[in-house]
Amino acid sequence: MQRTALLPAQRRKGPQGATGAPPRRPPRPRPVRGRPRWGRRLGIALLALLVAAAGFAVYVDGTLARVPALPSNSEASSEGTNWLIVGSDSRANLTAEQRKEYATGDPESELTDTIMLLHTGSGPTTLVSIPRDSIVDIPGKGRHKINSAYARGGGAEGGGPELLVRTVENATGLRIDHYVEIGFLGIVSVVDAVGGVEMCVPEAIKDPKAALDIEAGCQTLDEATALGYVRTRATASSDFGRVERQRAFISALLDKATSPGTLFNPFRIVPLATGLSGSIAVDGGTHVWHLAQLGLAMRGLSDGVSTTVPVRDGAVNWDRTRAKALFDALAADERPPENALGP
Repeated sequence: MQRTALLPAQRRKGPQGATGAPPRRPPRPRPVRGRPRWGRRLGIALLALLVAAAGFAVYVDGTLARVPALPSNSEASSEGTNWLIVGSDSRANLTAEQRKEYATGDPESELTDTIMLLHTGSGPTTLVSIPRDSIVDIPGKGRHKINSAYARGGGAEGGGPELLVRTVENATGLRIDHYVEIGFLGIVSVVDAVGGVEMCVPEAIKDPKAALDIEAGCQTLDEATALGYVRTRATASSDFGRVERQRAFISALLDKATSPGTLFNPFRIVPLATGLSGSIAVDGGTHVWHLAQLGLAMRGLSDGVSTTVPVRDGAVNWDRTRAKALFDALAADERPPENALGP
């Protein structure tokens, strides 16, 4: 049988004569692009920053110099938290050029010419300066000036910090919870890292022994001027004036160091953290986050109490009645009475 070829139009006709070509598919809808997930990206960035900050804090904490300072058999007891902040006049870490520039003298000295006690708790933050010439009982050494306890205990390499803590605990009745020691180089490093410290100087001071020549008025102190400012006694108020300047300077310095302009500026916070970690010594239980708490507590001094141990004859012998009232109030975590404030 002969097959007849079908024309193209005759192929695959449907029931109504339509061709068998498949129907056209409707166009696919274009995928709707979601909005950029800025919240998620920001969260990831913040998480990365927090991880980096935590890692840096752990690194800095590992570089802190730690010394045995807190007596394991201490019998002192008190409420709140007490910091012993010590400024050592050790020149061991200064070069000959730095000792000449800052007029610090020979490197053999190991006295603690700055001794301050910071109390924090439910009461007001209280900063107490202990005059360096205070005559007190130094355990096992007799009665001497309190600033010699550090050296009599063996200095930084011996038991100096622990003997000083014992001496302060015995004299005040307060338990010391944290110990921080900073030397000349530490002050220089910190002031340089924060870009200077703003202070209002009440009077002009010229003291070649401290390499200081400063005018009265509000100004920014660089590292050399700041060091001379906290060291000098070339004023009519001598030691009492110096401890007042030291408290004001420490408060201004920590206020600058814990300001947003420093904490969120990597060009400030990194040199500050690394310079500080190489210039201070702390007890074995104090970490970098405790130091952050210290800085924040010092910022609260504007609403707190800043004073000196009351004395009865210059800066040598304490007024026992007023001093006891001061330290009893701190032991109970209360505001010290006005008549207990020194000098």
